[in-house]
Amino acid sequence: MDINLIHPELRKATASFPKLPFTSGFGRAVTRALLQLMLPKVKSSTGVTIESAKTPGGVKLRVYTPAGNKTRPAMLYIHGGGMMVGSPAMDDALLSTTASELDIVIASPDYKLAPENPYPAAVDDCHSAWTWLLENAAARQIDRQRMAVGGESAGGGLAAGLVLRLHDEGGVQPLAQWLFCPMLDDRTALNRSLDAVDHFVWNNKMNLVGWKSYLGNKLGTDEVSDYAAPARRSVFHGLPKTWIGVGDVELFFEEDKAYADKLSSAGVACKLEIVHGAPHAFEGLAPDSQLAKDYLASAKSWLRTALVA
Repeated sequence: MDINLIHPELRKATASFPKLPFTSGFGRAVTRALLQLMLPKVKSSTGVTIESAKTPGGVKLRVYTPAGNKTRPAMLYIHGGGMMVGSPAMDDALLSTTASELDIVIASPDYKLAPENPYPAAVDDCHSAWTWLLENAAARQIDRQRMAVGGESAGGGLAAGLVLRLHDEGGVQPLAQWLFCPMLDDRTALNRSLDAVDHFVWNNKMNLVGWKSYLGNKLGTDEVSDYAAPARRSVFHGLPKTWIGVGDVELFFEEDKAYADKLSSAGVACKLEIVHGAPHAFEGLAPDSQLAKDYLASAKSWLRTALVA
């Protein structure tokens, strides 16, 4: 991809981003180790406590709680990493500031990674985390009627899949879903014409490895559940209000736009925020850029309004 297609504020960070070695077990192990070593030392936002918790089933959680004795909304937020890498601590900066600015409790699950743990392990772990939030709502002063599910990239896809599963199960429903460049459609990975585009940060060759790791031999078949690949869904009525943010030069742009269109056509209130010249997960890539600051401010403003019962 031509670097000149990237917004000027983002070109330096985009051009310097390394291609991660996901294609082998050794490469994934190295990437996982490096990501842990490279985690920034983030000071918690004023008044926000970051702590560890665990579901009865053993899923680890990272919980962000603002100071003060009051009942608040909450959000389950799911980290990205192509289904293969990543951890909740990657999002400390975003989640601690969001918890502080919106005065909400946020829990982020350390879900099992593929290919060691293929579908449905990750979405099952996220479901366990949602159940933990509900079961601990009284103790943690959480308003069960004002809860959201969010995530980025693979985490955005897991969030969307979880929302579909919760809708189908009934019970307490999220009031909103907050999706950053979500990974929604395994069929994108099978479109080999996209390989030549070679998108920055996350290209379709990497996408194929991620989806194969998660779905195995079911990739691209009719056996893929919409809880795994939410773009497979055909009925969208009754889903919660949705925000989707995506750059127009990234791999997931078309599938994210199509998902937003399907939600809107079904009568779901959906805001699609398109950032021109933005590659995948650009707000984490260049957090000090004005483009990223404006984007996150808009996203948080939407969520703040969405969580008003």
